[in-house]
This record gives sequence, C-alpha cells and structure tokens, in this order.
Amino acid sequence: MYILKLHLFFTLVVDFLGLAGKGGGDGGYEERLIALLKSRKSALVHLTHNDLDAVGGDAVHRMRYGTITSVFCSVGSFPSALDAVASVEGNGIILSISDLGYQRGIEQRIRKVNEAGWRIEWRDHHRWSAEEIGLVQDCCDLLRLDTSTCGCGICARDLLPGDKTAAEIARVVCDYDLWKHEDPRSAVLGIVLQRKKNRDYVRDRLAEGILSDDYIKSEYQEIVGEMEEKMVKSIHKATIMGEKYRIAFSPLYGYPSETAARMRKELSTDIEVLISKDGRFSIRSVPPISHLIAREYGGGGHPNAAGGSFHFSFWDRIRFLLLGSSSQFSHFVDIAESI
Repeated sequence: MYILKLHLFFTLVVDFLGLAGKGGGDGGYEERLIALLKSRKSALVHLTHNDLDAVGGDAVHRMRYGTITSVFCSVGSFPSALDAVASVEGNGIILSISDLGYQRGIEQRIRKVNEAGWRIEWRDHHRWSAEEIGLVQDCCDLLRLDTSTCGCGICARDLLPGDKTAAEIARVVCDYDLWKHEDPRSAVLGIVLQRKKNRDYVRDRLAEGILSDDYIKSEYQEIVGEMEEKMVKSIHKATIMGEKYRIAFSPLYGYPSETAARMRKELSTDIEVLISKDGRFSIRSVPPISHLIAREYGGGGHPNAAGGSFHFSFWDRIRFLLLGSSSQFSHFVDIAESI
C-alpha cells in the first residue's frame, strides 16, 4: 500500500510539473513556428514579446501593413524562434523584431536569419551595450534602439509617424510598460493580457483604435477577483535571503508585476524573484540591476524588471514544488549582490 501511494504521489508530481511525455528543449515550438512561417500568406513577419507592449506594437504593425504574420514569444523562446525563422527561406521578406532585447550569443542566430534571405528590422527599448550593438547591426537593415519609450512607442514613431491613433495607443501602452501608471486604461489592458486568450482580441481592438470595451472591462473585473488569492499565496510562500539586498524568492501563480509590487509593500523587499514551475522567473528590483542578473540566466529585460530561467533538474522541480526553495537561490543572491 505504501509503494502504491508513493507511485501515485510521483505520478501526480510529474503530471503537475509537466514532465510526462516531454522531449527536450523547444523542439515542438520550433516545429509549429516553422509550419506557420511556411504557410504564411503575408509579406511581413513580426516577431515580438508576449506582453501589452508587444501587443501594442503588433497592432501598430497591422495598422501600417494590413495582414501580417505575428509571432509572440517569451524572452526564453526568442533564440528558438530565430532558429525557426532561419530554417525558412526569407526571399527578401521583412522580419520585424520588436520588444525583444539582445541575449548572449544571439548574433549567431541573427546572422543565420540574414543568410536565409530575411531583411531584418529590429526595434527595441531595452539596454544594449556598444559591443552588443556592434555584434548585430551589420545583419540588420534597421536597428532602432531607444530606452526613453516602450517598444510600441518606437513602432508607432517609425511606422506611422504623425498618426494620432497610433500615438495614443503607444502613450497608453508605454504608461503601463514604463510603470508610469497615470492612465487607468493601461492597467486594465495590462491585467486583461495576463490571460493569453485575450491577446488577439486586445490587439485587434487596438488596431481599430479601441482602447476599452465591455468585454475588456468584464475580463478585467473577473481577473482582479482571482488575482488577490494568487498574490496572497505567493507572498505566503516567499523565502527571504540576502544581506546587501532583501531578496524574496517565491512561486509564481500569476500576475508577476502586481504580485511583486504587493510583496515589496508587505515584506519591504528590494528584489522580488517570482518563479514558475519550469524554472522560468520574473525579477522586479528597486536597484536598477534586474537586466544584469537576468543575462546571467539566459534572459534580459529592463533595469527594474526582467526575466530569465533557472535550469531546474527533475529533483530541483520536486524540491521547488514541495518546499518552494532551491539550491540555486544562493548563487542568485551572490550574483545580485556582486553587481
């Protein structure tokens, strides 16, 4: 009976962690993306992040070009997305990249995309070093970097200069993405997009110049209702570490930005690390070092908000599931406090 219970326990754990029936890496993602690219009927592919800034930028692209092929991806999936693009003949078609920053070694993939016949336009508002710019710019028809605005803001300025609707969309999107929080519509849109199913709907409304409607308001009210429970759960399971900085590590149940803000207020933390069950994490920090820490974990982002991945083994995932802790947290603290 004990062995049967133990077997059932591990079966549930494996299922919860998403380990059953999985191969390694992002192979399935690449295969799906390759199929999408090969079947495309549009004259432009837009590869972007997966948040409000990305959705706003995609709306601006559609306002400018009409039908396009949109590819939303996480920071961690960016290299795999480029590998997929490089495996498909570009034939002079534009690959427009937005709201995705430089990652270590990404220039090799960009070069392969260029060699496959794609014309690359890259618009980004993350921080790049002069060396990183030099590694990429020769492969791009356009490399536009501006940390003073959001990615959508760069797209609106470049693709639809003088267009009042595009400028208004960019202003509202930047209000959320740059943490200004002066326009209440931006928080509503940002929270509604925590549900992946709303991405295309919000994008299409923005492309029509619509920033709010009954559906968006209804989704917002429903999400706010469940958000409180998930934030409290994350805060309750937080592990506090560090000497130079007060760093909180906690499981992520959803809504990373909102949870981090609440955690900072209640636990007086300097850095919040919210971790998904697969090891991917979001960082929010008072000191402007989030992007520097994230780069050590194959990610990137902004000085005060970024993301990366712990390389969790099977047993790391078990430990994190059961105890909410990991042996990798100490190394993270060492990196953060050495910057």
